[in-house]
Amino acid sequence: MTGGRALILDFGGVVTRTLFETHDITERALGLQPGTLAWRGPFDTTTDPLWVSMQNREITERDYWMIRTAEVGRLVGEDWTDMKTFVQRARGAEAELVLRPEARHAITRAKEAGLKLAILSNELDLFYGVEFRKRFPLIDLFDVIVDATYTKILKPDPRAYEEVISRIGLPRQACVFVDDQLKNIEGAEVVGLPHVHFDVTRPADGYARALSMLGL
Repeated sequence: MTGGRALILDFGGVVTRTLFETHDITERALGLQPGTLAWRGPFDTTTDPLWVSMQNREITERDYWMIRTAEVGRLVGEDWTDMKTFVQRARGAEAELVLRPEARHAITRAKEAGLKLAILSNELDLFYGVEFRKRFPLIDLFDVIVDATYTKILKPDPRAYEEVISRIGLPRQACVFVDDQLKNIEGAEVVGLPHVHFDVTRPADGYARALSMLGL
């Protein structure tokens, strides 16, 4: 039985393909030569010491993306000061391009099975913008969206998880939280929220595990 259960998803990297995976789209959109963007984050850490610094918690995830935003802005001769500019200029006009196929399958399957669906994000509208969210496929299937753009409470602060659990209205043990950042998974552990540490290089495995934990 799957009634009275919920799937809670991080957005960037879990629901969407990462910017590392869409360098070709970004380069075309910005008129850059193929191969200009060489940093590959978790897909090849040898290309990306800045990503390693973030994983070592020497800088925050927001710090990482703000540095990358400024770098890419300079490549096109502009001064970019917010992640929203990067995302929208790189691929914001075609929201469908960034949806993970595995996410589409899992979200629709969960909804058809009667599960509640939630997003718990640190920067959904901050990075993607309100208009992007409105155009994003499947967004209307989500029952709850908790976005730190507005709450100002960032994962792994326990209050972020408590907020989404409260709004879902189910016991935490009836929920599964999925995130690609280890620190956010550790935050879920603190509040006793069942979780899956999502590997962006193996997205099908992460979704299969989460759905299995929910009885699908």
